[in-house]
Amino acid sequence: MICYAMLFYSDILVVVALNRPRKRNAINSKMWKEIGHAFRSIGSTGDGTRCVLLVGAGEGFCAGIDITDENFGFASMDTVMDSQDDDDDDDGESGVDVARKYMAFRPKILEMQSCLTAVEECHVPVVCAIHGVCIGAGIDLSSCADVRICSTNAKFSVREARIGLAADVGTLQRLPIICGGHGSRIRELCLTGEDFDAAEASRLGFVSRIISSNGNRDGDGEDYLKVGVKICQLIARNSPVAVHATKLSLNYSRDHTVKEGLEHIASHNAAALMTRDIGVSFLAATTGKRKGGHEPAAADFHPLLPVAKL
Repeated sequence: MICYAMLFYSDILVVVALNRPRKRNAINSKMWKEIGHAFRSIGSTGDGTRCVLLVGAGEGFCAGIDITDENFGFASMDTVMDSQDDDDDDDGESGVDVARKYMAFRPKILEMQSCLTAVEECHVPVVCAIHGVCIGAGIDLSSCADVRICSTNAKFSVREARIGLAADVGTLQRLPIICGGHGSRIRELCLTGEDFDAAEASRLGFVSRIISSNGNRDGDGEDYLKVGVKICQLIARNSPVAVHATKLSLNYSRDHTVKEGLEHIASHNAAALMTRDIGVSFLAATTGKRKGGHEPAAADFHPLLPVAKL
């Protein structure tokens, strides 16, 4: 049962809301696993979903990892240190050695990485609307989204170094790529753990829009959630075949050479260009209307089929 990562459905849009407002949406182990489960399922079951809006309930997006959750291992650090002291006293003849602890703990980190990577690999685009605090794991999570927007009161921080560890679930790998061209400043933010505001997040390219508390940047009085929904609706008007292929190619090309990216999209489009969606899209692009004379809408396209599984 989904308890902390709440899901709200419309015909084509799924809203996933981090829902621990009293903890400023600090992610505990239960929410962590639910995030992975939710994003692996959305868009893969033939549910008709075209886009996801990821938000945080309450006064902020996410205050990071919940370090009070013993399942993460933070609360047991004192026990670990005591165990190491005992090992030293006994000349290493008692307790579990470091190699075995490493072999036991590494799979947990990989599992945590996989849950957030599920956002990046979601079958449909994910738009992340950030307000208030976005700290530590909040950066890890939002870095996996396809599009990020924020309110003017958003405050960001790669906070891990300040609590004695290196970020290990995606920020150090994704943030420098997202904010390419700002390598020195990104390293400074990661190494110092200092806060940065919405204006700097936009300047670095981490967010594409800032929406003021009194309305969006065009002054039409809409808040950041309404702008997030609008972006999702614009994406959903397009062919789901084209949107899926575009996301797939963008992610693949980010991690490969230009030549490899071109070969990848050529192989994909050799089949995808046979879709009937092209005719529907072309008619709308040239006349501004779909078949029957109505305005373009997501309902003009058939939903994707469920992903085949054993």
